[in-house]
Amino acid sequence: MMETLDDGPFFHGTKADLQPGDLLTAGFRSNYRPEVVMNHIYFTALRDGAGLAAELAAGDGEPRVYLVEPTGDFENDPNVTDKKFPGNPTRSYRSTEPLRVLAVVDDWTRLTPEALQTWRDNLARMRAEGGGEIIN
Repeated sequence: MMETLDDGPFFHGTKADLQPGDLLTAGFRSNYRPEVVMNHIYFTALRDGAGLAAELAAGDGEPRVYLVEPTGDFENDPNVTDKKFPGNPTRSYRSTEPLRVLAVVDDWTRLTPEALQTWRDNLARMRAEGGGEIIN
């Protein structure tokens, strides 16, 4: 395990309807680049960061944030820490091992429809430009 900045608590945002005890695993398509199958499961120590990920996640379900715990080693997310934000201010992590759902989190900040559309437009622009690794 690489040196990380956090011992938790950790959060994961998704549109999947999960229950405490469920496991989140790698091996699914990216929410942001559907042509990519993910080798890692991503999470953050920022509740609202997980909320943003939930809002932007693929699918028609309701955005949800979960309190999670890693079941194995994890590392700073190199997609943001090495490429965009040295020092990991986004407090983003990834693991090849599952995350266990501990609880549903209800007290996260929802985006306004305008802010959500701005994020979606930026993601579409990044995809069109052929780049833009982001948390996924």
